[in-house]
Amino acid sequence: MPKTARPKVIVSRRLPQAVETRMAELFDVELNFDDTPFDQARLIDAVRRADVFVPTVTDHVDAAVLAEAGEKLKLIANFGVGIDHIDLHAAREKNIVVTNTPGVLTDDTADMVMALILSVPRRIAEGEKIIREGNWAGWSPTGMLGHRITGKRLGIIGMGRIGQAVATRARGFGLAVHYHNRERLPASVEAGLEATWWPTLEAMLTRVDIVSINCPHTPETHHLINDKALRLMQRHVYLINTARGEIVDEAALAAALSRRGIAGAGLDVFEHEPQIHPDLLNLPNVVLVPHMGSATFEGRQAMGDKVIANIQVWKDGHRPPDQVLEGWV
Repeated sequence: MPKTARPKVIVSRRLPQAVETRMAELFDVELNFDDTPFDQARLIDAVRRADVFVPTVTDHVDAAVLAEAGEKLKLIANFGVGIDHIDLHAAREKNIVVTNTPGVLTDDTADMVMALILSVPRRIAEGEKIIREGNWAGWSPTGMLGHRITGKRLGIIGMGRIGQAVATRARGFGLAVHYHNRERLPASVEAGLEATWWPTLEAMLTRVDIVSINCPHTPETHHLINDKALRLMQRHVYLINTARGEIVDEAALAAALSRRGIAGAGLDVFEHEPQIHPDLLNLPNVVLVPHMGSATFEGRQAMGDKVIANIQVWKDGHRPPDQVLEGWV
């Protein structure tokens, strides 16, 4: 159980004002008012001084950083769901609990998936650019033709909370839902989503019209969508990624799009954020958005509320409700 009533909490990025204010009321908090991402030196300084460190996806809390952690550091309360930027094994070796914020970003991310599914086939970004550049000559019967999504097959990679939320929305647009997951969903859930399960990714990729990536980034899913996987897809396929950029081999994707091996892509995440493969920037059949799948006022507030709850429960001597159990059980 923590010894101090007001633990030292260091936060790596600007959070919603209400979240920061509540943290200041409850904890001895150190905020990042200029929102400059922490480099390794600042990360090391933080883990040396804090009882609780609150990182985000931009912070690489790897083994080298955690090797410098002070004896005080007992909790890493991540502001976000994904924890692939934290070395869980190194944290466990130091007896540091890691928490995240699951469940509160499901709807926001699923909404972004649907926005991209609509945007790419209907060429919305292309059309918007034509108007802003003053190149629209008016309506014509064959102008800016795209493809309808109703009646198409959607293949979802990763059928967790977000994947299922995408499936629910997709059915409303008349899409047939297919999915690949490490484990098949219970029959009742699968029936409710009217979803077709494929035991191998390869089998699904050859059959669907749209592919949505909704799985976590792990060593097993790194570059899951590579040149081989892209070549399995039919030429009319659209690829949507709102999960993690590292799941897609960005160079292979750029090459596939350039040769029209697939029809287009909608990307909210990138392999080397904030850098983007230069070829993607020049392709008209790609919609690029800056990692904003969970960027809603409601979502960010809910994330902050979960971070605070995890710290508070830990401070009171109990296991935090959102402890990441990988490496602990």
